[in-house]
Amino acid sequence: MKRIKYLIFTAIVSVFISCDTDEFLNPLPDTVIVVDSFFETDEDVLAGVVGIYDALQGVNENTQTNIGRANRGVQFEHLLTEHRTDNTRNATLEGSKSDFHRYVVNANNVESEDYYASMYEVIFRANNILNFIDVADDANRASYSAEAKFLRAYAYFKLVRLFSDVPLVTEVVGPTDNEALFTRIPAEQIYAQIVEDLQEAIAVLDNSYKSRASRAAAQAVLAKVYMTQPNRNYGGARQLCEAIINSGDFELEANFSDVFYNELNNEIIFAIQYQAGNPLESQSFSSEFTSTFRQGREDGQNIVNQNLITDFQTAGGVRSALSFVTFGATSEVAKFLPEGSDITVVPPVYGDNARNAGNDYIAIRYADVLLMHAEATIGDGTSTTDPISLASFQQIRDRAFPMTAPNSVSSITKQELLLERRVELAFENQRWFDLLRFGVAESVLSDHADEMGYIFSARALLLPIPAREINISDGRLTQNPGY
Repeated sequence: MKRIKYLIFTAIVSVFISCDTDEFLNPLPDTVIVVDSFFETDEDVLAGVVGIYDALQGVNENTQTNIGRANRGVQFEHLLTEHRTDNTRNATLEGSKSDFHRYVVNANNVESEDYYASMYEVIFRANNILNFIDVADDANRASYSAEAKFLRAYAYFKLVRLFSDVPLVTEVVGPTDNEALFTRIPAEQIYAQIVEDLQEAIAVLDNSYKSRASRAAAQAVLAKVYMTQPNRNYGGARQLCEAIINSGDFELEANFSDVFYNELNNEIIFAIQYQAGNPLESQSFSSEFTSTFRQGREDGQNIVNQNLITDFQTAGGVRSALSFVTFGATSEVAKFLPEGSDITVVPPVYGDNARNAGNDYIAIRYADVLLMHAEATIGDGTSTTDPISLASFQQIRDRAFPMTAPNSVSSITKQELLLERRVELAFENQRWFDLLRFGVAESVLSDHADEMGYIFSARALLLPIPAREINISDGRLTQNPGY
């Protein structure tokens, strides 16, 4: 994370907050003695808050190749999301990373296990901060607490949608507290905690940051939570989207490319930052998205499926050429090309060090909020003619088709909205969650599997609880159906 990573804990602090490599859910290695005076100043607590983002950022696969020694954070997220949709696939059938697009992930999959562990690393670091919040200065205590709770909610929202019932841990626990560490809690209770944490964040935070928690980030995540949780709250989601829109703090970038290459721009609400060329601060996923002229360590990931290309041809507009590039018979992601890339020359140039890329992970952007605004208005229905939400939708359409703008819209169906989200947010790890939220995941993915020659069943709508976690829980953790 640029500009704030330098605040990260000293070596002893990183030991304090790191997970034991044999017990990913255990935030306190057995050899560590916890003392109440460990956080002694406000600066210590702030460093701890920043350390939570470091867990999201993860470790570049090229810096530490042993996955058992370093969590990847969000750097593997495209495997668990995009690859499991009709958007993309792996270029090869070899290795565990190719299991996702074929729906053959098992409980021993190391990338799924790593993501599970990474999100709990975020959660436990947040809990550590909350445990020592009284050390912080009075003036900062509320904001540090709100920031930690936003990040805890963000991680739990990822987990509950991918794995369903998971352990709910909201305070620091000891390494032998098996009930807290390994008891699966119903998703409804997980959502209740997520809502509570996000509501506190909204009440306390402002919009000062884009690379840290903000009010708008909490509002956007909560809007999506309201439209995802078992008891949908579309009215609440619409109010949250309109609060972001009416704040005047965000706007669409006129040039779609600037969204991805002008970092922390006007459209970004929350991004996880990386720094190019610095092995300790960089990411590797940008290089792994290349295939024809491979820059990564492995064969290309996020190879674009033909049915998505077809949707781009009919609905992409200017977004198409800026979202993917085709070399021969292979189409690759172009949204996150490493800094210094030039794909107009042959062979293309991918910067000085593609494997240590600095492209930010864009978690939330304003375009998503505008489309969620329309989604919340449709609610349980099939379409809307509401002029306010149509205006939000039209902003997206006008940027995509500037030559015919204004592109007036008289109504939007749920199907049209899902298509617009697909081409607007392609390769940003949204499609999987969109299909689930719109209630069409099983039908869309069954058709996709038939087309591609895969075997899809309803069990694939959830990832398996990692076998390692079940083993170290002495059977307390149960497995998802079908695994």
